[in-house]
Amino acid sequence: MSTATLNLLTTLLDQHQARYRMVEHPMAGKSEEVAKLRGTQLGQGAKALVCHVKGNGIKQHVLAVLPADQQADLAALAKGIGGTRASLASPAEVTLLTDCVFGAIPPFSFHTDLLLVADPLLFERFDELAFNAGTLERSLLLNTQDYQRIAQPKPVKFIRTE
Repeated sequence: MSTATLNLLTTLLDQHQARYRMVEHPMAGKSEEVAKLRGTQLGQGAKALVCHVKGNGIKQHVLAVLPADQQADLAALAKGIGGTRASLASPAEVTLLTDCVFGAIPPFSFHTDLLLVADPLLFERFDELAFNAGTLERSLLLNTQDYQRIAQPKPVKFIRTE
């Protein structure tokens, strides 16, 4: 499962001449822990959440990416997609749509039914983004501009402000 995603990801990045490097580290369960293991700041982490957005005739799975030091506002996410409500997907749906386990989802969508969105703050603070690359033991550190150019996420403001 995770090796296939990692290979797909590195092939894509190599084809687009992205500036990235891989870091191997012990498995970590929390964003704070993995940032320390990677040697990065928490805000560099690209946290990817698989969500359902529904309402107003919309029924869409979304891969919502935001900085790891922020929290998602699911109502704002739904509104940004044109829906009325959003919820997190089940572990089974996450596996089906990403071929990854919770915590190892890279900020790229390789599934036709999974719309990729990112909060614009993700691109404003750091030159390099860090994220798990299909496994909990490997991370990629990717140039932020290269991520934006290659992944082309739809910009949606959905960071919780309270």
